[in-house]
Amino acid sequence: MFDYPILVTGALVFFARICDVSIGTVRTIVTVQGRTVVAFILAIFEITIWILVASAVINQVQEKPLLVIFYAFGYATGNVVGIMAERRLAFGLLILKVIVAKVTGDRIAENLRKFGQPVTIFRGEGMKGPVSELYIACRRRDLKWILPEVKSIDPKAFYVVEQARDVSKILRPIATPLGGWRAVHKRK
Repeated sequence: MFDYPILVTGALVFFARICDVSIGTVRTIVTVQGRTVVAFILAIFEITIWILVASAVINQVQEKPLLVIFYAFGYATGNVVGIMAERRLAFGLLILKVIVAKVTGDRIAENLRKFGQPVTIFRGEGMKGPVSELYIACRRRDLKWILPEVKSIDPKAFYVVEQARDVSKILRPIATPLGGWRAVHKRK
């Protein structure tokens, strides 16, 4: 039923679809973020792969209908891989708003500022009294260490994360806490 050439062609179709759909997913996200040059370059690779794969499948579908299954599974897998890749790359800028008790807000802001992360504090009135709203413009990848820092001081902190399309100037932290392999290497 299955012969070797069909399986090899199917595997190539499957992996090529993963590549082009993953690129397409990331391209769509960077397009929404307004990164036109990156989107342009990704689109060239995406459509080149797609044309090659689609034409190969269309030309052989009569003799090898199994290629449609490889094509479909490659497409579905490419969506998942693209989303995972974009999350790992963490492109973009965010606005993190943290609302906590007044005293806790000062401690959190001081702690984040030690790492060079700019924080603006607004004073307000919450349901249970005075609160501080910490307004933090940051890169999406910095959220990985900022939120744990906030939660370490106030585990009940209320926060909202919003996408920032355009920011006049983003100040990057001077030093971010080490994570992953860097933290292990540093401890030795």
